[in-house]
Amino acid sequence: MSLAGSTIQAYRQRKIESLAKMSNMSQDDVTTGLRTVQQGLEALREEHSTISNTLETSVKGVKDDEAPLPKQKLTQINDNLDKLLCGVDETSMMLMVFQLTQGMDAQHQKYQAQRRRLCQENAWLRDELSSTQIKLQASEQMVAQLEEENKHLKYMASIKQFDDGAVPDTKTVVDSGPQPVTSETLQELGFGPEDEEDLNTTQFAQPTPAHSMAASAAVGYEIPARLRTLHNLVIQYASQGRYEVAVPLCKQALEDLEKTSGHDHPDVATMLNILALVYRDQNKYKEAANLLNEALSIREKCLGESHPAVAATLNNLAVLFGKRGKFKDAEPLCKRALEIREKVFGDDHPDVAKQLNNLALLCQNQGKYEEVEKYYKRALEIYESKLGPDDLNVAKTKNNLSSAYLKQGKYKEAEDLYKQILTRAHEKEYGQVSGDNKTIWQIAEDREENKHKGEGATANEQAGWAKAAKVDNPTVTTTLKNLGALYRRQGKYEAAETLEDVALRAKKQFAESRKMDRSGMY
Repeated sequence: MSLAGSTIQAYRQRKIESLAKMSNMSQDDVTTGLRTVQQGLEALREEHSTISNTLETSVKGVKDDEAPLPKQKLTQINDNLDKLLCGVDETSMMLMVFQLTQGMDAQHQKYQAQRRRLCQENAWLRDELSSTQIKLQASEQMVAQLEEENKHLKYMASIKQFDDGAVPDTKTVVDSGPQPVTSETLQELGFGPEDEEDLNTTQFAQPTPAHSMAASAAVGYEIPARLRTLHNLVIQYASQGRYEVAVPLCKQALEDLEKTSGHDHPDVATMLNILALVYRDQNKYKEAANLLNEALSIREKCLGESHPAVAATLNNLAVLFGKRGKFKDAEPLCKRALEIREKVFGDDHPDVAKQLNNLALLCQNQGKYEEVEKYYKRALEIYESKLGPDDLNVAKTKNNLSSAYLKQGKYKEAEDLYKQILTRAHEKEYGQVSGDNKTIWQIAEDREENKHKGEGATANEQAGWAKAAKVDNPTVTTTLKNLGALYRRQGKYEAAETLEDVALRAKKQFAESRKMDRSGMY
């Protein structure tokens, strides 16, 4: 065998050995090995091409029977050259296939990593949901009792205040800078209780309920199906006070929305509203205000300046300023929201009445009682004409108007409204009031009048009225307590105790019924 043949055989052997070791080599080593083999074969091909050209020149013009050895070498060299060309092509093909496989492996690993991450996130969300459900079931059994105990303590404190001879100050200081936030400040769309618990209520900070937060964030704009699950999840965590979970979820949703839909999109504004409410519950008012202003800008740009969703965002901003005691700054925002709702829904729509209630509260905190009465009375007219005299909003608005009367010292007007609420609740259950069919406030006043004679309604009669009239309704219960406190202010202690006893008994019965419902007892 010639020297060239031996060299080719040696390269082939090295190639086979290198390929046999590829399973134990790294990807970089395999690539380097293939390129080395390719370069070696290229060098051999060049060398054989030079030798072939030289031999062709030497045997050119020589007869077939002359110089047989050079011709034999030329034939062998050409055969080797063909094999080298084939080897170079095979090596190039192997290198291309390997690089393609390498790229596919990298893509596969990337997809596997994404799949593992999604599986982990899904498992985490499932665990969180399962844990939340378990905790919710455990805590619901205690919530009613804690709420009742808290309200009872405040109720007893109010009674003690009157018994000690303390008289609440009904005057309001106007334009004195930021004021402390009261329950009235929170009677906004989706922000806290809608009824005053008594004449002197202290508002404790608590997470916004899920249904209220959802209404505040998305009112006037329908949330797309692709966002609804995440939207509900964020609201659920926020309403439970689990901000460490709600905030990252909301930020991730915002980031994804801005990538897919752009910053100026109604969905982005909705998530900004939700994140603002979460920050507000954490007392991060500056961050919440910035987000609400950003959401307002997006909604005005995308939906128009007269869209109901714009009114909702304006209202949320007004509430935020109200919580900070900036009632002057909140009032124009609330008025603009009112103008939008009047323009979109008409002057006599229930949503307009709700906005009038909010505006009245802001004015009440500034001592603008003339405007307060005007707004409440207009809201009351809308509710009565559109929803009927038995609608819960009618009683709530009357309660709010009574509160405004009390702050002005108009006790007779407040008392009349409280009696109207109780009379309507009684007539709804028993029919027309008569001498034999008295309301609870009439029974209370009879007991006050006859307290020295030992006459009046029995406790069983009061309990029967409380059960039939369904005074576990929060608005009616609040009215009973407020009228009872007003009676105490007037020195009518027997009448006050009658109403307060009925209210307290009704609350306890309601709490016990809720406990029985949760435990499956009937």
